[in-house]
Amino acid sequence: MDSENPDEHEPQPERRAHREAERDARTGRSAASERIRHQTQWVEQQISQAMARGDFDNLPGAGKPIKDLGSSHDPDWWVKKLIEREQITGVLPPALMLRKEDAELDGVLDRENVERIVREILEDFNKRVISARRQLQGGPPVITKLRDVEAEVTAWRDRRTR
Repeated sequence: MDSENPDEHEPQPERRAHREAERDARTGRSAASERIRHQTQWVEQQISQAMARGDFDNLPGAGKPIKDLGSSHDPDWWVKKLIEREQITGVLPPALMLRKEDAELDGVLDRENVERIVREILEDFNKRVISARRQLQGGPPVITKLRDVEAEVTAWRDRRTR
């Protein structure tokens, strides 16, 4: 055991607290406040360099007012904007994703030219509805109805002849 370094035997949190409480002899600031000051200076320097390079020039929305957040602030506004801007899909709970897919299913079917593919799409949709009903993962209930494959294929044919 090294008796020259008493801090060596201190438990880690106590040693850290001791270092944080140490004061800089010149400034009288704690080691933690000095580290924060240096970090702030570094961040400011990075921003200044980026501005000098023109990294912030001509950004979308520059010089335009921030859109009104409405009377009640939604804490998830930034996530919703990200999803909208990046057109992210597939991140909804299964129940909501199936509702959305159900609402758009006729349009998806109408883009197909082969009956076999229409049937495959409908059968896959129905399998996923059944699977989501069996899952007990929480979230909103699965209220999406199964599609009658024969009735949907007939409706698909009728829409194609119009």
